[in-house]
Amino acid sequence: QVQLVESGGGLVQSGGSLRLSCAASGLRLRFYDKAWYRQAPGNERELVASITTGGSTNYADSVKGRFTISGDNDKNTVTLQMNSLKPEDTAVYYCQVTNIWSSQYWGQGTQVTVSS
Repeated sequence: QVQLVESGGGLVQSGGSLRLSCAASGLRLRFYDKAWYRQAPGNERELVASITTGGSTNYADSVKGRFTISGDNDKNTVTLQMNSLKPEDTAVYYCQVTNIWSSQYWGQGTQVTVSS
């Protein structure tokens, strides 16, 4: 059974940092493209950052220079380091993975709240 479990969310002041982690079981992340999405109340879910199996990364313009996505194949985890957080970063953050056959899996989400 595939499971993606996010952790590391919480409440932080504007300008602070959080580190989100997504632990996978039932699959090997080295064979999957990995991404973090977020969804704020009333908004659509949006892509925040992604990393391919080859290590290429992509970021939403709103987080470039502040967020860093990385994968650890040995630990079977994917991490999102978030620095210089802003109130507009407040959302539920989801881990998502996709393989070459376009099979997708999602985590349950972790709440990030940034106070002004």
